[in-house]
Amino acid sequence: MKNKKIFNIFFSILFVFSFLIPGVQTFAQVTSNCDNPDDLLGLNCVGENSKLSAQDPRIIITNIINQALGLLGIVATVLIIYAGFLWMTAGGDEGKAESARKIISAAVIGLVIILMAYSITRYVAINLYDATLK
Repeated sequence: MKNKKIFNIFFSILFVFSFLIPGVQTFAQVTSNCDNPDDLLGLNCVGENSKLSAQDPRIIITNIINQALGLLGIVATVLIIYAGFLWMTAGGDEGKAESARKIISAAVIGLVIILMAYSITRYVAINLYDATLK
């Protein structure tokens, strides 16, 4: 019974979050502006209509890491708020208050680690980008 309940909760959450994933447009037939007679297969014009960014992969990876760290920061903040709620509703129960204190201390330590990871990532990305441009 417990496994079925966990299974139902997991797939309910998965179902709800599946609506947050945006749909991807596909272009079945794309006209090409490539009129190069030397390019028999059209390989020199591949991707001209793909709408992909020409952004540096280092910048893309840095943005992904920053987004992940931002998400982890939100999780740590929610944990701090949750633990504060537990502490306020402990009603004199030392066990609940101690549990809330442990959650708060773990979340604050996690938040410090996240901030340090963000600063290290930013430092490395800036220096790596500057070193490759010079």
